[in-house]
Amino acid sequence: MNLNPEILSELEKIVGPSYIFTDEATRRTYGQDETEDLSFPPQVVVKPANTEEVAQILKISNTYKIPTVPIGARTGLSGGALSIFGGIGISMERFNKIIEIDEQNLQITTEPGVITQVLREAVAEKGLLYPVDPSSMGSCWIGGNIAENSGGARALKYGVTKDYVLNLEVVLPTGDVIWTGANTLKNSTGYNLTQLMVGSEGTLGIVTKIVLKLIPQNKHNVLLLVPFYKAEQACEAVSAIFRAGIVPSALEFMERDAIDWTLKFVDGLNVTVNDNIQAHLLIEVDGNYPEVLMQEAEQILTVVEQFEIDEVLFADTEEQKNALWKMRRSVAEAVKANSIYKEEDTVVPRYELPKLLKGIKEIGTKYGFQSVCYGHAGDGNLHVNIIKGTMTDDNWKTEVPKGIREIFELTVSLKGTLSGEHGIGLVQKNYMDIAFSKVHLELMERIKAVFDPNNILNPGKIFPDASN
Repeated sequence: MNLNPEILSELEKIVGPSYIFTDEATRRTYGQDETEDLSFPPQVVVKPANTEEVAQILKISNTYKIPTVPIGARTGLSGGALSIFGGIGISMERFNKIIEIDEQNLQITTEPGVITQVLREAVAEKGLLYPVDPSSMGSCWIGGNIAENSGGARALKYGVTKDYVLNLEVVLPTGDVIWTGANTLKNSTGYNLTQLMVGSEGTLGIVTKIVLKLIPQNKHNVLLLVPFYKAEQACEAVSAIFRAGIVPSALEFMERDAIDWTLKFVDGLNVTVNDNIQAHLLIEVDGNYPEVLMQEAEQILTVVEQFEIDEVLFADTEEQKNALWKMRRSVAEAVKANSIYKEEDTVVPRYELPKLLKGIKEIGTKYGFQSVCYGHAGDGNLHVNIIKGTMTDDNWKTEVPKGIREIFELTVSLKGTLSGEHGIGLVQKNYMDIAFSKVHLELMERIKAVFDPNNILNPGKIFPDASN
């Protein structure tokens, strides 16, 4: 729809003339994220500064039935923040303050536009830990983490975003403002609207304040890089480590191509990969007692030595640890720089990882595409990067979607699901019928309708071929 001058004038009165943009360059910037090469600019970008301004904007949107999308740092991988129907894009970048760090109760109250790493560093200065660490934590915002229920490497031991959210201030699509819960560790009072909001991908409300719980920071960690001659054995070793009674703080899987491309892409990484190595596991254990950690590292060695492995690298210094983590966190960027690609975010029970990896390769052979796999193997979360390479444009458009559907069908058959941490958004919505029955999808659509009766907030996401 076209926004008439009267509506634009109303929006300008709310945020001021310096924070409303209709020029093509700005609109294009806010119409893209990290999802492939998609571009869906809003017709206008507004940048509110507080909850009341967001509420006033949504009241206008609801009155005139204008599609409206909350826009964060634009690091998403599912197209969740793209304005596919134009309308109003609400950038949350001015919501960039940490309001309070409560050291007595181990809580932090923050606005959604704070960079996740900035938040982590702020609490670390006080000896506290917010452990959720998505690979993009140096650029993504905590509000986007809430929207997608982000995870990361250390979700294995510490959990994902939902496990730390206590309370949210939310502006509903009608412009009403609510707090969803309480600043308490236990809450059995009514429906759990807090957890409903987490992972709802900006379709039910716009989060304007966040209360997170924190934990004490561990003092020590040990990091190992284990090279495997067979990728499927690396996946088998994941479950074996847990069955031996060890719970690592992180356990990451990287295929050979993922490491090779990253070493070429990132300067200063000094990691040697011997011939015939197919995959690596990056394994971290943490705690407060170095002697206990060394015992756990020795147990891990005993487990992985049952498989065909090369020499294990112990990271002896902080510099070496940082280099290994930089390698892991740079994989997605390296893959993107190497080729046009599509990234899928599969997750299965960890014991099923070898079957998933084997099946993905077989499906790729069937449909003629290469895949590069890596991810949070410790919690069964495998990122599948499908590489265009030398595929024709026609095969890329027609054959790859068939292959993706088969990958998701395999994933669900292994008791898994479509996304572990990236969300459904725009690009995965037409696969939702694989994971959910018609009854299940209709129930979710009815929940959406209760919160957003005029379907103005982030429409066209999550639900297959629907307007919601």
